[in-house]
Amino acid sequence: MTDLSQGSGPVATDLNQSQFLIFSLGDEEYAIDILKVQEIRGYENVTRIANAPEFIKGVTNLRGVIVPIVDLRLRFALENAEYNSQTVVIVVNVGQRVIGIVVDSVSDVMALLPEQIKPAPEFGATLSADYLSGLGSVGDRMLVLVDIERLLTSEEMALMEQVSDGH
Repeated sequence: MTDLSQGSGPVATDLNQSQFLIFSLGDEEYAIDILKVQEIRGYENVTRIANAPEFIKGVTNLRGVIVPIVDLRLRFALENAEYNSQTVVIVVNVGQRVIGIVVDSVSDVMALLPEQIKPAPEFGATLSADYLSGLGSVGDRMLVLVDIERLLTSEEMALMEQVSDGH
């Protein structure tokens, strides 16, 4: 378990920089705003919820808080979402809620300047550009910047609110 509340990543020296947690889904690298991240945990079995969408793996008890677990690999329609020792759960705070997202692996924390972030292109039905805040370019790396708050509070995710609240 890695606690990021102490700011373990590089310190932003430029006030315009934004810090992102970089993670992998398949062969692609994605990034989310580090300020949304509470902690990173290894994947543990969850309690499945009947009639929940496939990408909602279930819920887990995190220090007394019932946390819904969303597999982003399934949400983004990636094939081969296998669980292994690299699979991690990024625990995020969005909209006054704590939610866990399953990813293949986490690599690092990176600071990006505004000029390193380009607008997101329209991808089609699998991953709407509504959920992307842009594309980050660092050297030869291309990072898909995910607006995790918009994604996890989207209409289709509203099921998660009902399921985890017991409504």
